[in-house]
Amino acid sequence: MHWNLKLKPVAQTVVELQKVLGVSAVVASLLAQRGVRNYQDAKHFFRPSLDHLHDPFLMKDMQKAVDRIEVAISNQENILVYGDYDVDGTTSVALMASYLKPYCKSVNTYIPDRYSEGYGVSYQGVDYAFDSACSLIIALDCGTKATEKVAYAKEKGIDFIICDHHQPDKKLPDALALLNPKQPDCEYPYKDLCGCGIGFKLIQALEKNKGKTTVDLLPFLDLVATAIAADIVPITGENRILASYGLKRINTSPRLGIKILIQQIKKQQLNITDLVFVVAPRINAAGRIKHGQYAVSLLMETNLEIAKKISETI
Repeated sequence: MHWNLKLKPVAQTVVELQKVLGVSAVVASLLAQRGVRNYQDAKHFFRPSLDHLHDPFLMKDMQKAVDRIEVAISNQENILVYGDYDVDGTTSVALMASYLKPYCKSVNTYIPDRYSEGYGVSYQGVDYAFDSACSLIIALDCGTKATEKVAYAKEKGIDFIICDHHQPDKKLPDALALLNPKQPDCEYPYKDLCGCGIGFKLIQALEKNKGKTTVDLLPFLDLVATAIAADIVPITGENRILASYGLKRINTSPRLGIKILIQQIKKQQLNITDLVFVVAPRINAAGRIKHGQYAVSLLMETNLEIAKKISETI
């Protein structure tokens, strides 16, 4: 193996970290490579806190997205939650749909078929929304490049909110709101969220708009942590906070679908590696072998017998 250090730490920083933290030169050097410069940085690194999450309204178009969803809830419109067939996509759909269901009587979910429709937003999916009388599509983990499909939906009178983390092209879809921190003109401080992470920022904004706190969203963090692990995004900044709290949730009180999946694992405490190599492949299997909707159904199911049946199929 030939190792290339991404960042050579400043010697003075290493010495200062050794002093204030009481750690070895090796540990201090590793921390400095990860952007830790002082005691406060180290505290944030070792003790992630929900208080350190950024204000979701810093993300471009967030206010537009929240306002449109509030209108949809107020008018009891039919909403379609659309996502990719992989772990990030299916967890995103489960997160958004399960959050919206108590507020809106008609929330449909849609996962494209891997083989007949392919990745991302499809014309078939837009037609499904139209046939289901949906006036709003919330697309997660896809949509940044769906310029033609979004235009097609607009022709049919359907609004689009996109929550995506993929690199945008120069031409962006004419969506009502495009939540993607990788847009050149988006000033959101953290750029490495996965699709489910951006979906979480949207429900965080919706909660904040209601005068509630992020603590009320802890039940959704098992999904976010699973997506972070599966999508191999950097576990830094907000991802580190969300993954930390999500793992605690998975190890104490996970949702029924995840609980059944991890019962097969002979281990008391799961870590990120377990999510990457044990939990994620099981969720991925649905979209690769049959259909991603099986994964969404499992992650949203509250009936034990039905959840067992779906998990056995997966």
